[in-house]
Amino acid sequence: MVPEPQHSSPYLDAVVAYAFRGPARYHVPGHKGGPGADPALRKAIGIDALAADVPQDIHGIDIGQSPSAYERAETLAADAFGADRSFFLTNGATQGNHALCLALAGPDVHIVAQRNSHGSIVDGLVLSGGIPTFVAPEYDEDLGIAHCVTPESLEAALNADPDARAVFVVSPTYFGMTADIAALAEVAHDRDIPLVVDQSWGPHFGFHPALPATALASGADAMLTSTHKIAGSLTQSAMLHIGATGRVDADAVARVLRLLRSTSPSSLLIASLDSARRQLSMHGEQLLHETLEAIELAHVKLRTIPGVDLVDQRLVGRMGVHGYDPLRIVLDVRGTGCTGYEIADELRRSYDVHVELPMQATIVLVVGLGESAPALRRLAGDIEEAVTRLARPGVTTEPLSAGTGIFGHGVSVSPRAAFLGASERVTISDAIGRISCEAIAAYPPGVPTLLPGEEITAAAVDYLQQVVAGGARLHGASDTGFATVVVLRPT
Repeated sequence: MVPEPQHSSPYLDAVVAYAFRGPARYHVPGHKGGPGADPALRKAIGIDALAADVPQDIHGIDIGQSPSAYERAETLAADAFGADRSFFLTNGATQGNHALCLALAGPDVHIVAQRNSHGSIVDGLVLSGGIPTFVAPEYDEDLGIAHCVTPESLEAALNADPDARAVFVVSPTYFGMTADIAALAEVAHDRDIPLVVDQSWGPHFGFHPALPATALASGADAMLTSTHKIAGSLTQSAMLHIGATGRVDADAVARVLRLLRSTSPSSLLIASLDSARRQLSMHGEQLLHETLEAIELAHVKLRTIPGVDLVDQRLVGRMGVHGYDPLRIVLDVRGTGCTGYEIADELRRSYDVHVELPMQATIVLVVGLGESAPALRRLAGDIEEAVTRLARPGVTTEPLSAGTGIFGHGVSVSPRAAFLGASERVTISDAIGRISCEAIAAYPPGVPTLLPGEEITAAAVDYLQQVVAGGARLHGASDTGFATVVVLRPT
C-alpha cells in the first residue's frame, strides 16, 4: 500500500467536514456546536471552534470503515517521527508518562529514573506501584541548574539496582541541553531493558539539520513529544512515540492509555496535533530555518548587554551535554546584580513581556515556530532597557540551589505507599527527617524537590523556602506557602 502523503490531515479534515456541513446534532456536547454556548464564550473562542468541538464516536471521524480518520492521523504521526506506533495525547506529556509507568513499571517493578524528571513520572509510579532508583544529572554549580545524565552515571545506577527493568531520562532539558542518547541507549540495551526519553521540549527535533536528532533516531525505545510547547498544537496536546525495537510493547501502552484517556477527548486538541504534524512535515524545515535566523539576530543584540550572557552551545561537551536546542534563549543574568525574577517582573510590568522560567541566576525564554525577526529584535531591546534600569554594577547574583544536595537520598518506601499511606500534617521545622507524602516542585519546570517516599532533608526545605520567598510557586504542595507539609505517620 502506498503511504498516505504527509500533506494529508485526515482527522482535521474529517472534523471540519462534519462541523460545517450542518449536521443535526442530537448528541453531546450540549452547546450543539455553538447555539447552546454562553454568548461570551462564543465571542471569546469563535463560533467555528465551537462547531468543531465534536465528541468521540462520530461516523467518519473515529468510527466507521477502518482505518478511520483518527487511525490514519496517528499513522502519519508515526511516519513523521520515525516511530513504529504513535499515540495522540489530550492530557499533555503527563498522560504519556503515566502510561509508560503503568506499562513498564507495575507493582514492585524497579526502574531507574533521572532525578530531575517531570513530576508526572513520580505520579505515574504512584499509580503503578513501581519502585524508582534515581540517577542524578550533572549539576552546574555556577548557574544553579541541572543538565544531563551521563552514560557513566546511568551505568552506576543500573549496577546499584540490577533489578531495574527500564530507564527514564529527560532530553532536552528545560534549558535546551540534550544528553548523549545513543550512549545512554547502549548502556540500557546492554542489559536488554528499554530507554524511555522525555523529549517533551523537543517536538521539533528531526525537522531541521541544525537541531538535535530525535531520541528514537538516536536509539531510544520510546519518546514523548509535547507538541504544544513549541510545534504549534493547542495547549494540553502531546504525542507518545514507540520505536520498532520491541522493548516497549505498543499494545500494552494502548491498553493503558484506554484506562487513562477520557471517554470525551477533545476533538480540537486532536485536530491540532494532526495539523501540527502536517505543518512540521511539510514546512518545518523552512519555518525552523527562518526562526533560527531570527534567534541569531536576537543573540547578536543580547551579547552586547552588559552583565548578560547566553547559556548556549558552549556547554556542549561538558556536564553531560551532547547537543543544544537554540529554540530556547537562556540568559545568564548574574553579572547584572539582579535576579532573574526581578528582570522578569520588570519585563512584564513595563513591556508586557512574559518569560517561560525566571530563576535566581537565569531566565528561560521559549521560541516557537515562525517567530519573527522583528519580534525577537524588539525582545532583545526590551531586555536591554530592563537590565539598564535595574542593574547593580559590581554585584553578582549567585544561584539559590544547593546542587543535587537538595534532593533526597532515594525512596525509603514506594511512592505509592507513601502517597496513599496514613499521613499527618506537620510544620516544616518538624518535617526534616520524616518521609514525604507529597511531590513538591518549583513550577515551572515541575521538577520535584520532595518526592513521596523520600526523606525530607534540611537542604530541600531551605531551598523550597527560598524559592517561595523569591516569588516562584510550588506545584503539588498542599500548603502553597510551605509552612506545613504532609508526612507519613510513624508505624
